[in-house]
Amino acid sequence: MTETTVGIGGAAESTDMVLNIGPQHPSTHGVLRLRLVLDGEVIRHAEPVVGYMHRGAEKLFEARDYRQIVMLANRHDWLSAFSNELGVVMGVERMLGMEVPERAVWLRTLLAELNRVLNHLMFLGSYPLELGGITPVFHAFREREELQTVMEEVSGGRMHYMFNRVGGLKEDLPAGWLGRARQAVADVRSRMDVYDRLVLGNEIFRARTRGVGVLAAETVHAYGVSGPIARASGVDFDLRRDEPYLAYGELQDTLRVVVREEGDCLARFECLLDQTHNSLELADACLDRLAELPRGPVNQRLPKVLKAPEGHTYAWTENPLGLNGYYLVSKGEKTPYRLKLRSASYNNIQALVELLPGTLVADMVAILGSFFFVVGDIDK
Repeated sequence: MTETTVGIGGAAESTDMVLNIGPQHPSTHGVLRLRLVLDGEVIRHAEPVVGYMHRGAEKLFEARDYRQIVMLANRHDWLSAFSNELGVVMGVERMLGMEVPERAVWLRTLLAELNRVLNHLMFLGSYPLELGGITPVFHAFREREELQTVMEEVSGGRMHYMFNRVGGLKEDLPAGWLGRARQAVADVRSRMDVYDRLVLGNEIFRARTRGVGVLAAETVHAYGVSGPIARASGVDFDLRRDEPYLAYGELQDTLRVVVREEGDCLARFECLLDQTHNSLELADACLDRLAELPRGPVNQRLPKVLKAPEGHTYAWTENPLGLNGYYLVSKGEKTPYRLKLRSASYNNIQALVELLPGTLVADMVAILGSFFFVVGDIDK
């Protein structure tokens, strides 16, 4: 077999065509490059090429102190900034043996679930857009604005909240914020049926996604795929239930782990939508609990120079896109000796090597969109 590499267009009938999709192609969600070997319209081989956005965040961790690294961790998945911060500060707190005030634990849980909804709404709107349906994205941004407003009020940031601190949170809530947050959650919940009717009830959407891009459970395990993508393939695992952190241990009656068996694009979208519904329920439960808690501190007093004792630890969280892990090594200094970041999108995207071969080029965009990844979360 001979291969001919082309930018766009055809090749001789006797050769396979090697087609570069990206790194600046709209179907690749940003600066991701896919190197495809095609036999006509059928993909024979697919290779994701990553690193075009790499900024060396893990190396930068080693040159920043424990207060400053929160900013670096905040940014790799720009749709999940609060959850990114959370894993880092939990790792440092574990090294220090530090207890976080109860009020801060419940606030962290609330804000993590609101951040999860914001993340999922972006994909619930953009995925139909990639398949030709423009209306859902306008609904998604309306709901996002409602939640962004309360997140911005409490933290001061719209995307990069920088609200977590080692030992708790930056500051207490503004007066009346719990009531405004409850109203925003109620407003969003009241309109979520739009996606059931407008997207899942659409014959064209179902035809483009049902039975397309089926990801086997064996592949999920082999590549370390996690989050809604893994659960859509029947892998029933969610850290919030199986290894509870924050206040999730007390929310087991409200928490529902959404699982599908089909493993196709439609199942992945359904998992994301059902998980959004459940996150809004969890947010309501957190608001109820916070209303009962007496006023108290939301952080711990820290020394002027914060040093973690010598040793190592691993903290992991159920981020909106999957498992995020933080392996922290300390030599007793004010900066980490090493902080290895395990990001969800990096593992998830590797499964395309197994998934894309045998599918049509026309289905590639549908499959890519259903993997719900953020390129910064791949490249770090």
